[in-house]
Amino acid sequence: MTALDPPDAERSTPSRTAGPDPDPDIRDDTILGRRHRALTLGIVTVVSLIAFEASAVNTAMPIAARALDGVELYAYAFSAYFTASLFAMALSGEWCDRKGPLAPLFSGIVAFGAGLVVAGTAQRMWMFVGGRAVQGIGGGLVIVALYVVVGRAYPRRLQPAVLASFSAAWVLPVIVGPVVAGTVTEQAGWRWVFLSIPVLVLPPLAVMLPALRTLPPGGRSPAMDRRRILLALAVAGGAGLLQYAAQDLAWYSLLPAAAGLALLVPCVLRLLPAGTFRAARGLPSVVLLRGVAAGAFLGAESFVPLMLVTQRGLSATASGLALAGGGLTWALGSYTQSRARLEPYRERLMGLGMLLIAVAIALVPLALADSVPVWTVAVAWAVGGYGMGMTISSASVLMLKLSGPEDAGSNSSSLQVSDALGNITLVGLSGVLFVAFGGAAIAPTTHATTTPAAASSHPAAFIAVYTAMATVALAGAWVTTRLRPRPVSR
Repeated sequence: MTALDPPDAERSTPSRTAGPDPDPDIRDDTILGRRHRALTLGIVTVVSLIAFEASAVNTAMPIAARALDGVELYAYAFSAYFTASLFAMALSGEWCDRKGPLAPLFSGIVAFGAGLVVAGTAQRMWMFVGGRAVQGIGGGLVIVALYVVVGRAYPRRLQPAVLASFSAAWVLPVIVGPVVAGTVTEQAGWRWVFLSIPVLVLPPLAVMLPALRTLPPGGRSPAMDRRRILLALAVAGGAGLLQYAAQDLAWYSLLPAAAGLALLVPCVLRLLPAGTFRAARGLPSVVLLRGVAAGAFLGAESFVPLMLVTQRGLSATASGLALAGGGLTWALGSYTQSRARLEPYRERLMGLGMLLIAVAIALVPLALADSVPVWTVAVAWAVGGYGMGMTISSASVLMLKLSGPEDAGSNSSSLQVSDALGNITLVGLSGVLFVAFGGAAIAPTTHATTTPAAASSHPAAFIAVYTAMATVALAGAWVTTRLRPRPVSR
């Protein structure tokens, strides 16, 4: 029996004889029961630390860039992480399928910690960017390996609950991360935001190791698929070129942009499951939906703080707090999809989730009108976060359900690659629309200097972004009708 097969305990009924439960292991078989407790706590801790770093780095990055006299390379500190992780995701999938998740997981955590040390000790901005790239390699290895661990270590009925804990692990770091990072930066210096995390990763590794050692090795031949790894390298290179071109919107940027597209498009078509971009039934639609949902939500979210600051005169802190509720409801939505009684309706839940995302995005531009309370944005984003929790976690559950043990790694990497590409494509599209409808002319303002004239400048730029992303989310709702594989005729 594999980790993806329903255990016999799920199909049997308890004995009717008097006395204690004849099989106490069944009663205790939860993600925090004796069998899985150590592994679950280790996974949640690792995800929480990665989430804390992701939220904290946004706070420390401006100070670091100025201290290293490298503000011109500021954007590359983010894109380097993302580009490197694209390659590492595909590498991790191949590695997990052939050797099991233990080696890529530990290698990823080591690389992530090493990248933090390089960034925290950097004396030049290019060294800092290099450290972020090493972090990206580690993050890409870790996230795919964790999905494979879930598929192999937990029975299918517990997998939704484990994946819900992934979302829950992000809630506290997203809320306290910026505050803690800001305090550390002000009191001890920005370097300690990076240098303190590697030490914290060691305890959860020690807790997880015994359980990870019992996992079976990969089910494929030991040799890795070099073609898939090269395709991933080409996708990362193409994405990097596109991001480079986007940083400098001049005529000569067309050359790296064209080269990036030439690398990215054909390689992505070969890297993701066949039929992904035509929403073929089953796994291809699951992978496509992940990118559509993540990209639409982030594409809209990226412009919410800017809209609230420039159009409604909120402070940067207040505009950020408007998004905080989305993190909490994301965890609640993920918890909702983990309920066993809702399993037969998973595809419908995902359709509802995409509709909630579309509604939330469509409600945000209402706040451009002064007569609409600004808290409407916070309410809308809480609704959208709930839809994301149901959709993203359910996509991971379906991916594992439709994958055999020998394919869990490559399919997990496809899911993560789709997520990353959806972010690149749709956030980029949002930026293009924003500029095309006059958004570049919107000058950043502070709460003290905002005037009614400033608040009414170029609202069409924001409306264009939210209309496009809401439309994409509606398209995602249609994709959810194709998640269930076509029945095989007998």
